[in-house]
Amino acid sequence: MAEKRMELATFAGGCFWCMVKPFDQQPGIQSVISGYTGGTKENPTYQEVCSDTTGHYEAVQISYDPQLFSYEKLLEIFWQQHDPTDSGGQFFDRGTSYKPAIFYHNEEQKKLAEESKRKLQESGRFSKPIVTEILPAKTFYRAEEYHQDFYKKNPERYNAYQKGSGRADFIARQREV
Repeated sequence: MAEKRMELATFAGGCFWCMVKPFDQQPGIQSVISGYTGGTKENPTYQEVCSDTTGHYEAVQISYDPQLFSYEKLLEIFWQQHDPTDSGGQFFDRGTSYKPAIFYHNEEQKKLAEESKRKLQESGRFSKPIVTEILPAKTFYRAEEYHQDFYKKNPERYNAYQKGSGRADFIARQREV
């Protein structure tokens, strides 16, 4: 029997709590880890990342089986989870650590990410330019355990955050388009 070849996808779309659930229960997804990437400090803490002094983004790293769930499908889900026209953060979370980005792990991912960004811009779905960055993947640091699977561990707080931040309404409007 052939061994499954898992691949990685890394996305930043604001608060990482809100980026886990959309990917977590899809077929072929082995894991969705909350963490930090793109910065300069080794092993940053949540407090350090939130201080906007490390250059890290809050992100999720997804381990997936491309035979069961394609990178293109991951990109489709990603684009629906954040406001790609906001370079200052996401919803009420502001600062570098909350900026949206796709961190590609190979040239194929880079090509697919750039193509999907171009198609989204050309679709006219947004009146402002798509500013989500497409960057080479850097070291990914797993966030503290209390951040992992937050939506499962703290469903009431997660739902309140989704609604209070404006993300839930944004996502609902995107489904209508």
